[in-house]
Amino acid sequence: MAHVATASAVHSESPVPARTIPGHGPVTRPNMVSVGTIVWLSSELMFFAGLFAMYFTIRGVEPELWDERTAMLNIPFATANTLILVISSVWCQLGVHAAEHGKGHRGSARLWQVSAWGMREWYVVTYIFGAVFIAGQVLEYATLVSEGVSLSSDPYGSVFYLTTGFHGLHVTGGLLAFLLIIGRTFTTRTYTHNQAAGAVVTSYYWHFVDVVWIALFATIYLLR
Repeated sequence: MAHVATASAVHSESPVPARTIPGHGPVTRPNMVSVGTIVWLSSELMFFAGLFAMYFTIRGVEPELWDERTAMLNIPFATANTLILVISSVWCQLGVHAAEHGKGHRGSARLWQVSAWGMREWYVVTYIFGAVFIAGQVLEYATLVSEGVSLSSDPYGSVFYLTTGFHGLHVTGGLLAFLLIIGRTFTTRTYTHNQAAGAVVTSYYWHFVDVVWIALFATIYLLR
């Protein structure tokens, strides 16, 4: 009987509610914005996989054209531009670190006090590096067009501009997202969890376009 009474007492106790963070729901529940972003990036990955498949298919059909056109590429310039984009991901991650610690901006600290920077400052630097990367890509396009490689010149030109151009559009979209995240830090007095979540998912996107470009760079510029 004692065992029955004990079991009854255990079952009669109300379940312990999941620990929650005020305004955020149960701790065990994943952030829906982050999950949605990851799912969307997965679809974007399939899109770029299609571009890679197109590149290798056409390259296999016309290897002589590829040998001729790839010799026209400025490898040192493209390498420097790639390093700029890779370094921008470092600044972006430092901004995420500041955002996760509730530091939206440097506050009253001086601009040259880098150790006091918040998410805003790191994201501004990230934006500048991303904009420089796009400017470098535009300069490369102008040089190639002047040398006779255009979107409609031959299959290589079509594939080159489609793959790198779509990536450039994605980088431009990331730059617009950075402007939105940076702008929100000027419109509120306190840096909230929702703002930090926006900064984090933007970093997911930026790291994604960074990794995709590394694969494109290796395929287009290094793989002969």
